[in-house]
Amino acid sequence: MSRSSRSIALRGLCAVLLGLLTTVVPGPSASAADRPPPAPSAAAADSYWTAQRMEAAQPAPGGAVPVPFSPSSAAGIPGDVVPPSHPFDGLPQVGTFFWTDGNNVGRFCGATVVRSPGRDLVVSAGHCLSRTDPKRYLSFVPQYHDGLKPHGIFPVQRIYIDPRYYALGSGLGARWDYSVVQLGPRADGTQAEDVVGGFDLAVYPGFDHPDVRLIGYPGFSDTLYPKPLDCHSSTQEFVSNDPGAPGDFLQIACAGYIDGTSGGPFLVHDPLGYALIGVIGGYHTGGDTPDISYSSYFTADTLALYVHAVRGDPPATP
Repeated sequence: MSRSSRSIALRGLCAVLLGLLTTVVPGPSASAADRPPPAPSAAAADSYWTAQRMEAAQPAPGGAVPVPFSPSSAAGIPGDVVPPSHPFDGLPQVGTFFWTDGNNVGRFCGATVVRSPGRDLVVSAGHCLSRTDPKRYLSFVPQYHDGLKPHGIFPVQRIYIDPRYYALGSGLGARWDYSVVQLGPRADGTQAEDVVGGFDLAVYPGFDHPDVRLIGYPGFSDTLYPKPLDCHSSTQEFVSNDPGAPGDFLQIACAGYIDGTSGGPFLVHDPLGYALIGVIGGYHTGGDTPDISYSSYFTADTLALYVHAVRGDPPATP
C-alpha cells in the first residue's frame, strides 16, 4: 500500500472512531472548584507577550527525574548517521505556548494546530502543561520566531490531558504524554485554524516512516537563534526496557533537539499536506540526549482526548 493510500485509510479510520467516540465516550468530570481560571483576553495576552518577554522565556519544566543516557536509549541508531537540524522561520501551523509561572518566570513549549470542527485545537506534550503551577497569560503563538507574532496570539481556554498521565506522572504514564488544548480566538475574533490552517491528527500511524519532519523550539541562549529547528529523518519503534517508563514509543534521530523542544511535532506527508503522528515527549519526556527524540504512540486514547476537546467537556484535573 502506498503512503498516500495508508493516509487515506487512516483518515477513514479516524472518521469512524470519531463518530463512535462522540456518542459513547463520557466526558471527564470536574467540580466547579477544579475548573481552570478564566483565560486571559487576547488583547491582554498580546499586550503582555512582548518580544523581550518571549525571547526571555525558559523551557517548560520536564517533570521527569533526569536519567543518564545509555546506549539502549538509542537502540539501532549509530551516532555517526544522526541527521542534522537547522534553524528556520517555522511553519504557520506550528508554534509555542507562552505563560508565566508562579515564580514569575516566563515559560514556553511547542504545539501544533490540528484540524477540528471548532477550528480551535492544538496538540502538545502532556508534561508541558500538566503541572498545577499558575499559568498566567497562557497563550499560543503560531510560527513564533525572532520575537515575532506573525499570526497574532490565541489565549488558551481548556487543557485536556489523559487522567492516567495525571495519576501516574511522566514516568509510569509516559505512554500518555500528550495534550489537546482548546484555544480562544485572537483579538479580532478569528480562530487559529482559520488563520494558519491545521494538520490531520493521525492515530495508529505505524512506527516505521522513512521521511518524518521533526520541528522543535530549543531553549534560547546567546549561542542559539530564537527560531525553531527543522530536521528530516526516519522513525522506528522503541520498546522501553525501563520499568519506570514502560511502553512502545516512536523514536527519531535528529541532532540538536535540546531542552525546550518538547511538544514539537512529528509530521508525515498526507494528501492535504501533513499529518501529526507524534509530539516530542513520552519516553523520559522526550529523551536523554539531544540527538534522539521520542513520542508517545497515538492511539484511541489520543482520539478520545481529542473528542472531549471537540465536545468541550470539562477537562480532567490532577
